[in-house]
Amino acid sequence: MTEQIKKASKLLKAGNVVAIPTETVYGLAANIFDEKAVKKIFEIKGRPLFNPLIVHIKSIEDLQNVATNIPPKAWILANYFWPGPLTLVLPKKKTIPYVVTAGKETVGVRIPSHPVALALLEEVDFPLAAPSANPFGYISPTNAAHVQKQLGTKIPFILDGGNCEKGIESTIIGFENDEPVLYRVGAISKEAIEKCIGQIGSKTKAVATPEAPGMLSKHYSPKTPFMVSESIISDIEKYKNQAVGFVIFSNGIVETSEKFILLTKTESLDEAAQNLYAAMHQLDAQGFDFIIAEKFPETGIGISLNDRLSRAQEVEFDKETQKEINNPNNS
Repeated sequence: MTEQIKKASKLLKAGNVVAIPTETVYGLAANIFDEKAVKKIFEIKGRPLFNPLIVHIKSIEDLQNVATNIPPKAWILANYFWPGPLTLVLPKKKTIPYVVTAGKETVGVRIPSHPVALALLEEVDFPLAAPSANPFGYISPTNAAHVQKQLGTKIPFILDGGNCEKGIESTIIGFENDEPVLYRVGAISKEAIEKCIGQIGSKTKAVATPEAPGMLSKHYSPKTPFMVSESIISDIEKYKNQAVGFVIFSNGIVETSEKFILLTKTESLDEAAQNLYAAMHQLDAQGFDFIIAEKFPETGIGISLNDRLSRAQEVEFDKETQKEINNPNNS
């Protein structure tokens, strides 16, 4: 692994973009101070320039090198949750290029907890911009094989760190008048944040120019039409003779097969999060007419998982005719 980290470091220092593991999902990384390299991220992903990137640093001490006017509650959150899947959106230092922040005066920052990512950050000694290593809007990758399949011909190297521990993206907290605001639900629940600093506001709905990644209404989507079920048993019965793939949370309702993927045998939301994107990738590759995912309990990170499902749902389905109908929100 040391040689692989050194190879990734050498490529990054030379202005290349490489895929790296984090505890959330795999990222497409570049030196934040190399504007040409950062622009390559947008080109490779097909990502719109108005969508800001998250900066990854190696230590809390480095936070002041990329952000300024840091509110007291941001320091509390950083000391409690870092390294880990929490991104803080803070006023940026003037040295941070606007291409990283989509022209905004704020920058999203976090310290990843993946040991390979941390070792790489130590080796390069500069922060890394690293959005998910997938084509824009598609399912995030949680292992190196996902990255290889989607972007392998477009990047020089994938630093393989195994399967991602968390499996969904970081929670993002911004600050308005120095008070914390939830911008994106993620691997850390809102309840966990509020246990640390008290009640926080929320601003997670899609906007034309998002304050942070993951706020657009359509995101994390498979190519196969996708819908969310609040009555998975009845939907399994309804579509049992059709070319439909199912993502299942509730244990015991069906045997696992190529068509039915059970995310967890213990109804663990953490385990379901680890396996969700991999299940979506697996079903998307099988040529089904559409995919149905069971809605998660609206508690803890189940809220974050349901957020991912709702953003992946590209079409709505007419329950009577079983045909797609136009969704005005996606026109």
